[in-house]
Amino acid sequence: MIARTVVYDAGMLLALLRGSPAARLLHHGLRAAPHRPVVIGPVLAQAWRPDPKTVRAFSRYLTDCTVPQTREAAPPVRGAASVSAGCVACARTFTLDSYKRAGAMLTDARLPTKKRPDVIDALVVIAAALHGPAQILTSDPADIAAYTATLDRADIVVESI
Repeated sequence: MIARTVVYDAGMLLALLRGSPAARLLHHGLRAAPHRPVVIGPVLAQAWRPDPKTVRAFSRYLTDCTVPQTREAAPPVRGAASVSAGCVACARTFTLDSYKRAGAMLTDARLPTKKRPDVIDALVVIAAALHGPAQILTSDPADIAAYTATLDRADIVVESI
């Protein structure tokens, strides 16, 4: 069995905030995984709201996750002393080339009808590809699959929540 690093998109975070039983069950099960679920900064910014209820809920869920390249985040690998000691992909997640690739994905992806290009979804896929093998938990599996299809040899599984 392949251990996949799990990457959350904004849909997964919103499902947790809404109290979705499926999302909560998946999140709870990932507490035993060696690598914490990955929430990239743009996804956190997209889902964040400063009201007290949301802040309280986020504080509960984000302690189980890692936000790459942030000082306050928990180390990505449980038991590791630092980011670099635990996960090379988390330590180097985005580069200039990553952002260029995300822009190219917006052009190349065959999105479902009436969907607009979403750079944050493209960045989620890039983060997952860097961690490959990976699994993305999303409320927009068709969108994420379209971006994943633009990458050669990416070992990413897309799971709908």
